[in-house]
Amino acid sequence: MMDTIFKIEAGKMSDITELEKLYDDLNDYLEANINYAGWKKGYYPTRVVAEKGIKAGNLFVLKIEDRIVGSVILNHVQETAYAQATWGIEAQGSQVMVIHTLVTHPDFMNQGVSQKLLAFSKTHGLALGCKAIRLDVTIQNKPAIALYEKCGYSYIETVDLGLPYAHLKWFHLYEYIL
Repeated sequence: MMDTIFKIEAGKMSDITELEKLYDDLNDYLEANINYAGWKKGYYPTRVVAEKGIKAGNLFVLKIEDRIVGSVILNHVQETAYAQATWGIEAQGSQVMVIHTLVTHPDFMNQGVSQKLLAFSKTHGLALGCKAIRLDVTIQNKPAIALYEKCGYSYIETVDLGLPYAHLKWFHLYEYIL
């Protein structure tokens, strides 16, 4: 994908059906292979997640030839457990960009889609005057952890996000200082 022309733009309501299909295709892929993320079709991510992100203006899509192949939600919403962490930089909530629901369509995995969305997250965060980007990732999601570390994110600590799912108890917190 490195030579492929792509564009990243704010998601639109007209993208909802395609985003829902991307989420479903990804969850089907995870179910059939190794579900590192622990996501489940019909539970997360869903059409409602995309609708909320688009309405809030913080869901972004990566398109190749007008096909959505990746997406990310960027906002300032930190999980309650983030307050327990000793972060690398002190920042008010509005100075922290938080990455949520970073997804790549299975047909485009290992082609740099997530890296492009992470790079966009940095640019977007800087444009909004943020001091840091933060995220959480389940401890089982080895591919995502490797990606974040490759992209310069620093491990902060492991926390319980308090989710009601036994398989999603422990999460690593990561930070990228802008």
